[in-house]
Amino acid sequence: MTTASATLDTLETPCLLLDETRMTRNIERLNGLMAGHGVQLRPHLKTPKSIEVARRVMTRPEGPAAVSTLQEAEQFAAAGVTDLLYAVGVAPAKLGRVLALRRQGVDLTVVVDSIDAAEAVAARAREEGAAIPALIEIDCDGHRAGVQPGHTDQLLAIARTLHAADCLRGVMTHAGESYGCRSVQAIADMAEQERAAAVGCAEAIRAAGLPCPVVSVGSTPTAHFARNLEGVTEVRAGVYVFFDLVMAGLGVCEVDDIAATVLTTVIGHQPDKGWILVDAGWMAMSRDRGTARQPVDQLYGLVCDADGKVYPDLLLAETNQEQGIIKLRAGSGAALPELPLGAKLRIVPNHACATCAQHDAYAVVRDGDRRVVAQWQRFRGW
Repeated sequence: MTTASATLDTLETPCLLLDETRMTRNIERLNGLMAGHGVQLRPHLKTPKSIEVARRVMTRPEGPAAVSTLQEAEQFAAAGVTDLLYAVGVAPAKLGRVLALRRQGVDLTVVVDSIDAAEAVAARAREEGAAIPALIEIDCDGHRAGVQPGHTDQLLAIARTLHAADCLRGVMTHAGESYGCRSVQAIADMAEQERAAAVGCAEAIRAAGLPCPVVSVGSTPTAHFARNLEGVTEVRAGVYVFFDLVMAGLGVCEVDDIAATVLTTVIGHQPDKGWILVDAGWMAMSRDRGTARQPVDQLYGLVCDADGKVYPDLLLAETNQEQGIIKLRAGSGAALPELPLGAKLRIVPNHACATCAQHDAYAVVRDGDRRVVAQWQRFRGW
């Protein structure tokens, strides 16, 4: 079976579907918001890990873009993407791969958040006689790594160390705690906290007579609800391209905006238990339970028919390695649908990044059409 002849009815399952219509709409939405702010968008490519998706999400073939692994940087660089931010703290042992990419003409920037990391970057740059541009990570919300905004002495020590080796490019931060917000208002407040932390640190660096041309912020929630991006030079976001149930639970998108789903097949029934068995287990969906911390727990995913229409209160409730159990939500008044053996269903995932990571390719479809219009490869690894 070729891609040209494939349909939702003939695809082998489980497999990863990508609705190109929804994806395009999601991309255009955030592009419009950033244009309104007058700020460059640096899309994060860690969710799709696909050259074909990258070409559709970037404003230019060469970027800009962000990645979270050097494998991603190498794959996208080979496809002609030359403006890249490796947006995870860099380990000294990985600087050789960073330099190899830079020698190929890739403007790859790294991230540091300590004097030790800055010294490692600066020392390697001097040894090689080639700058390694770096952003200083700022901890705007206590979510992960970064220099605390009030720790100016530490910030300036890192900045001076990098600048002495011509490696200081600016600051970056990521409001990961926005994923725990309970309202759009709270997300907007978090976006301002994110902006203020990064801009304040950039101003402290400049006040010390050091350059700070880049002020990079971003997460998918804060990118969509930022009120003000004054002082910011670029915004990063990633999962917005596909969205997922976590984003829907935050109010960032609707379920009908979610572009990546898993196609699965009914393989059995346990009527006395109210179960429908499918061939998508945690190997197809991942074990991510991100909505468990939200007001509405979607367990392992919402169940749709093959065309993407959601069944009321029908969830992928339990997963084994290669088998899933579909049940009605506890307390639901809905009736369990009659789904015969062999029926195709779609599962809407909690976390697009984790679910997509289980698969090697996207079967690309469009709204209202059961034909598979393309197959786009994805890659894995570090």
